[in-house]
Amino acid sequence: MEGGGGGEEYNPRSVEDVFRDFKARRAALIKALTSDVEEFYQQCDPEKENLCLYGLPNEEWEVNLPAEEVPPELPEPALGINFARDGMQEKDWLSLVAVHSDSWLLSVAFYFGARFGFDKSHRKRLFNMINDLPTIYEVVTGAAKKQHREKSSISSHSGKKSKSNSKVRAPDYQETLTKLQPKDEEEGLDEQDEEEHGDTLCGACGENYAADEFWICCDLCEKWFHGKCVKITPARAEHIKQYKCPACSNKRARVDI
Repeated sequence: MEGGGGGEEYNPRSVEDVFRDFKARRAALIKALTSDVEEFYQQCDPEKENLCLYGLPNEEWEVNLPAEEVPPELPEPALGINFARDGMQEKDWLSLVAVHSDSWLLSVAFYFGARFGFDKSHRKRLFNMINDLPTIYEVVTGAAKKQHREKSSISSHSGKKSKSNSKVRAPDYQETLTKLQPKDEEEGLDEQDEEEHGDTLCGACGENYAADEFWICCDLCEKWFHGKCVKITPARAEHIKQYKCPACSNKRARVDI
């Protein structure tokens, strides 16, 4: 196996370019630690050499040996993440990898900033753009969702959720609501839905809720996911009695084994 995943020739130069690079790598790492967690877990064999988790600019991730060149072209992620896999609870191990992944993302972003001469205002703008996103750790542990629930602890959703509206969100849920309301109330419903769920984050990609997207909630961990992130369509969701996200499904499969 060749070492040095993440040493690509792609070099962003503006603040916007660096932020796009950051978001792509972040999306890849979140995917590895959530929807692709079973594959990631298997690749981190403790019997192998020191391994690193890389997020790539094309939103793909890989587990690989560190770069052989010294110094490396880019800052390197945490070394030897596979060694701790079997020595701690899986959720604690994933949280640890998430924390190191957050640190690595920041180091790569500000490496580009230093390399291409970002001044104080550019560095501040880049940090603010990054800081507006939840960290990988917050997405993986559910802390981001918990913070949102604390902000909206008193809401119309405080009662028991019915099976029909707890599992899916727009577009089919939104369409049902609008069909039941007069046309002059549709705009108000859209605004209310955005206010209520605007801060909800996808458990796979970490992006915010949008009213024109289909979402589904895991009945076990209660995290929300874009349908496209977990490959569930509105039509398929109608026939699912209890939806389990990839992470919960994989966790249960390992327990059964």
